[in-house]
Amino acid sequence: MLTTLLRAGVVALALYCGGCATDAGPDAPVSSLYADPQPVTVEGYDGDAMEPFLARDGRYLFFNNSNHPSVDTNLHYAERIDDLRFRYRGEVRGANTTALDAVATMDSSGMFYFVSLRDHEKTFHSIFRGEFRDGALSGVEPVSGISRKKPLHINFDLDISPDGERMYVVDGRFDLLWVLGPKAADIVVADRRGEGFAIAPDSAAMLGNVNTDALEYAPCISADGRTLLFTRLRRGLGAQPAIYVAQRDDPSQPFGPARRLAALEGFVEATTFSVDERAIYYHRKVDDRFVLFMATKR
Repeated sequence: MLTTLLRAGVVALALYCGGCATDAGPDAPVSSLYADPQPVTVEGYDGDAMEPFLARDGRYLFFNNSNHPSVDTNLHYAERIDDLRFRYRGEVRGANTTALDAVATMDSSGMFYFVSLRDHEKTFHSIFRGEFRDGALSGVEPVSGISRKKPLHINFDLDISPDGERMYVVDGRFDLLWVLGPKAADIVVADRRGEGFAIAPDSAAMLGNVNTDALEYAPCISADGRTLLFTRLRRGLGAQPAIYVAQRDDPSQPFGPARRLAALEGFVEATTFSVDERAIYYHRKVDDRFVLFMATKR
């Protein structure tokens, strides 16, 4: 029962405010860094496609199907045909359980990280990893050092740097009314410590211009660590998620002010960079389905 309620709370991010107006007012800072959205086709697949991640070599596009509580949310992948077309290859073998398995990311060595609620009820772990090869994961294990190991807390989004040394992860806090979604969500920085990770001492300072009293989630970091894409959602009526960008000249310094990507309209979340970072992929709600789009850099 707890797992079902937890899952319902996580996916409420994408359910309770669909079809409402954007969370940013007319005077909110905006950016035109990525624009000209175009739909992406996954040939051979007709389900929902959410939370895309493009492999570092560009060959595979990973995504998960619907995260509605009534659905078995699993990780899938497709092989690149061109920028806007991919060929469906099936589920990621070894990754999926009867619990929620979603939000893929991978470093350049092939270490694959994802969110899974497979044993959160017992261990409070929700970030897992395994080695990806030929459409399958091996050696799947929880990632230590991230979880607060407290009830009503869950890490429900992440991205890993290409070198595998730094993780951007969401620290989510729920209340007893799980179905209302997270009570709070901020992005934190964690650095590799041996086989695990630890929250960086300067995490709050680095992300001082990113985190607010709204929900910040779905982080996506550029290869040089200077551009952070993320999703922001304000609670309440008239709000829906929007994609933001924050940049900095030096990866050792805090990110600058966050700006909404104005050309990415509608109910949009969860970005991933193309290999050359001249484009980004993300999901958008179209009618009652989640589909993938690509926007290009200006």
